[in-house]
Amino acid sequence: MTKIDPATSALVLVDLQERVVALPTTPYSGEEVVANALRLRTAFREAGAPVVIVKVSRPDNPPGNELVFDAQDDKIVTKYTIGGFANTDLDEFLRGRGVRTVLFGGIATEFGVESTLRAASDHGYDTVAVSDAMTALSAISHENAITKIFPRLGTVVTTDEVLTGLK
Repeated sequence: MTKIDPATSALVLVDLQERVVALPTTPYSGEEVVANALRLRTAFREAGAPVVIVKVSRPDNPPGNELVFDAQDDKIVTKYTIGGFANTDLDEFLRGRGVRTVLFGGIATEFGVESTLRAASDHGYDTVAVSDAMTALSAISHENAITKIFPRLGTVVTTDEVLTGLK
């Protein structure tokens, strides 16, 4: 990835809630993913590009459903299914901002992140998976998504590559 246009790009972070971040994940810990997600969020904000936080809501509202960081300046989308597009205003928000490219991070790679990225591709967005800003519940699931699925739907990069591309 050489250049990211902040005028037509958005960062979408999926399910970075206390109970999700605390799960045993691989190849990165929840804390490592959050650290990279926050680096990306800072860069996107500084570049004037939108940041969307997708969080899951469950009918039983389990403890630990709170986000792990303050998201008051970000667009928050609450999802009720595995993906962030179904029955939400995510597509409307992105299109309203002129977004054509969506970069993804979050937990878990093989669930909320993958489902939302696939739907973004179905909606016609260019997709970018930030491989070290997401993690999975199993190593094989993360590896499969990063090496087999996401490259067929878009681009796979690292946090550092995104930060360089935004400059």
